[in-house]
Amino acid sequence: MEPNPLPILYRDEHYVAVHKPAGLLMHRSPLDSRETRFLVQQLRDQIGQRVYPVHRLDKPTQGAVVLALDVDAARRLQEEFETARVEKVYLAIVRGWAPVEVLVDHALRDRADARIDRAALQLRDAVTAVRRLDSMELPIAVGPHATARYSMVECRPQTGRRHQIRRHLKHLRYPIIGDANYGDGVHNRLWRDHFGIAGLLLAATTMRFTHPYSGVPIEIAAPVEPPLAAALELPDWSNASI
Repeated sequence: MEPNPLPILYRDEHYVAVHKPAGLLMHRSPLDSRETRFLVQQLRDQIGQRVYPVHRLDKPTQGAVVLALDVDAARRLQEEFETARVEKVYLAIVRGWAPVEVLVDHALRDRADARIDRAALQLRDAVTAVRRLDSMELPIAVGPHATARYSMVECRPQTGRRHQIRRHLKHLRYPIIGDANYGDGVHNRLWRDHFGIAGLLLAATTMRFTHPYSGVPIEIAAPVEPPLAAALELPDWSNASI
């Protein structure tokens, strides 16, 4: 069965941006050796030419991702990412009532895989701006608490460490709902059983950068799809800000 075409959000002679659905790997990885579908290969087949990833989204994360159409274009845009000149905006649903606004400046250690000496992993600077957009409180007892509280948050990472947003929100003690690695299993199950919503509630919604060739400001916006779209449509949010 052929996969559905990836929605193209932007394209010119140097770059193409698409919406990556939740559950799709960017490329082959020894961490998920049984997977057979990959965004890079699928997009190559879809547009009929080779593509070069310049950044990545985690497998369970949906949203905007941009790829280069040649090696020089990849190098130029990678420099923009590495020097924090690309603005990235994410939307997430988290456990608890998150702070109205907070800057998380919390260094993260490299994530290890089986081929890396764990003792050699470096601690790297990592900064994420987090802003609460909305909140909800459900009359459902969870553990010692009489109610279940949740927040809709906007995250703007200023660095690009692996799983940065997910790890920073866990560090704040407001883990993302549906996060199997860093989340709260009790609340993940509550969302699945009470709302019928399962999966990581995190999306890369907007990306802004200056085009490396033309100098023109580029903004790429991605639609929000399930499971996050279903979460945003719940009537329980306090002020329906989105």
